[in-house]
Amino acid sequence: MVTFLGIELKTPLVLASGILGNNAGILSRVHGAGCGLVTMKSIGPARRDGHNNPTVIDLGCGMINAVGLPTPGYNNMDAEWQALSDRDFPLNASIYGGSVTEFVEVARFVSDQGPDCIEINISCPNSDHHGMLFGVDEKAAHAVTAAVKRVIDVPLIAKLTPAAPDIGRIAKACEDAGADAICAINTAGPGMVIDIEAKMPVLAFKKGGLSGPMIKPIAVRCVYDIFRAVSIPIIGLGGVTTGEDAVEMLMAGATLVGMGSAVRYRGIQVFDMVNQELNDWLAAHHTTLDNIIGAAHPGDSGADPENKKQAGPDTIPAPPGGTP
Repeated sequence: MVTFLGIELKTPLVLASGILGNNAGILSRVHGAGCGLVTMKSIGPARRDGHNNPTVIDLGCGMINAVGLPTPGYNNMDAEWQALSDRDFPLNASIYGGSVTEFVEVARFVSDQGPDCIEINISCPNSDHHGMLFGVDEKAAHAVTAAVKRVIDVPLIAKLTPAAPDIGRIAKACEDAGADAICAINTAGPGMVIDIEAKMPVLAFKKGGLSGPMIKPIAVRCVYDIFRAVSIPIIGLGGVTTGEDAVEMLMAGATLVGMGSAVRYRGIQVFDMVNQELNDWLAAHHTTLDNIIGAAHPGDSGADPENKKQAGPDTIPAPPGGTP
């Protein structure tokens, strides 16, 4: 058992958002297969169909996708919310919006549905900033985090993009605004694959985010940089498919380890498999989970690893520009 933001989890493993949807039965199966914290597919302010097929391509070393954040909209999910109200597993609700106002609208409603925590996907286009991503601008990241924090009564996780020039600074802005934890990273890129016979991009949307084993070094570096910048816990996500991958992410500074594409490569049982591989590694090295969190930072970071396993700061500064 591990404790994260006051939530008791049976393992330190997390299902990444967008992998298995929002069906309560499927999410329950994931938990039964060894996942500690189950994340819903991101929920938006209104119905969105996403991009046309093809949307996901397996590259062997990873995947490229341009699914396009499809969602029924938060207020068109009565059956899903009802089923999830009877769940027996910890639930992380991922949300997105095109503006601070939309994030607040979705967050207020979703918080009332009783998730154990809420994750804000701040890699979405920010219409208030002419298409700039929330996750690459410190002021925008601070503003949306602070605004959402004020209207929810569950812990808040900020999910960051590796596109940020300095992801540690973005994480610190989110922490200063009241985020209780950081999740890193979202997909890398965008990238593109061209069909050389058809002479055109393979994805219908042309560009897409990269995930899977090929982005693990990027994810590890981002978690490492974030650990040096903040004192709140981190969910390390990106390219993890084995227990040794999880060890690497934990040593970079993660408190929990997320997996997404790994479900595609090793099946839903990947959580039990990675948890066993992780425990075998710890036993073989005569150490514990707590002892390896941040182990790659000996004397290198002022942050306290013990604090990273608990909730974030209690005080929440007002965002730039005040209440949306």
